[in-house]
Amino acid sequence: MLPIQCKMARTAVNLGVRELAELAKVSPDTVARFERGENLRARTVEDMQRALEAAGVIFEAEGEMVDGGPGVRLSRA
Repeated sequence: MLPIQCKMARTAVNLGVRELAELAKVSPDTVARFERGENLRARTVEDMQRALEAAGVIFEAEGEMVDGGPGVRLSRA
């Protein structure tokens, strides 16, 4: 997950920084730092991604979307 994907995903499922932090069991500052582009431990990023996926987000890598870069979409469920 890239920082921009985190912010797009969080917005898509209407989660604030604090709500994502609570779901991922990290601090709100950690979420904010990641979204600003700071490097975090891979495990921390994975925890945030899993929380967003549980909220209904599907992450798309570059090239998975037609003529697009990395992005997010919502699951049908």
